[in-house]
Amino acid sequence: MASFPTLLYKELLRFWKVGFQTVAAPVLTALLYLVVFAYALEGRMRVYDQVSYAQFLVPGLVMMSVLQNAFANSSSSLIQSKITGNLVFMLLAPISYLEFFSAYVLASMIRGLVVGAGVLAVTVWFVELRVVAPLWVIAYALLGGAILGGLGLIAGIWADRFDQIAAFQNFVILPLTFLSGVFYSIRSLPEFWQQASRLNPFFYMIDGFRYGFFGISDVPPLASLAVVAVSFVLLSTACLLLLRSGYKLRQ
Repeated sequence: MASFPTLLYKELLRFWKVGFQTVAAPVLTALLYLVVFAYALEGRMRVYDQVSYAQFLVPGLVMMSVLQNAFANSSSSLIQSKITGNLVFMLLAPISYLEFFSAYVLASMIRGLVVGAGVLAVTVWFVELRVVAPLWVIAYALLGGAILGGLGLIAGIWADRFDQIAAFQNFVILPLTFLSGVFYSIRSLPEFWQQASRLNPFFYMIDGFRYGFFGISDVPPLASLAVVAVSFVLLSTACLLLLRSGYKLRQ
């Protein structure tokens, strides 16, 4: 059936046509984080033995970029379709809710991975990196992008205005990513905040992704993968139920 590839193509084209905004800008932002944090704290802070702070920082910035841009892609696309009124044409077309979900999430994953690859390509000019376990890197990048793509769909379904999407991103996504160990190891935190960090699913995505580069992590990678996989199943189920019910879509 042509509905899925057509919708996927539309979503890919939507963010690619404004690549300076959707790809280049996030890459530049991540590079600025690296310059400000790594070079300001280089020599003053070391998280793991034989891993400089700049090296430690890069995988976190890459994964943070994947997560934030995957969320931004699906949430902004859906809320734009709702506000401009073209969502009705997709609802009238013979597109199942599973195809709808798959196209949006896959497009979000691709945007997140493109931005993440861009961040990695730029930062390796400044920091020497090695990849110990590439399959772990790929697994966490794919699952992280899928989870945030689904979460973006849920936010887009719930929101009625652009400012609600912005509020969701500023008060939910940004705090969860910044407090997930991108810039630090939770081992450096007091015990209470270490336990609080373990309640943040974003932490397991960042920690597991970083393990693929250095073979070192704060939590065993299999445990992180289990948390991330369960989060993906639960979030996808919730999103599919909302799509099937037509909540805030068929109004």
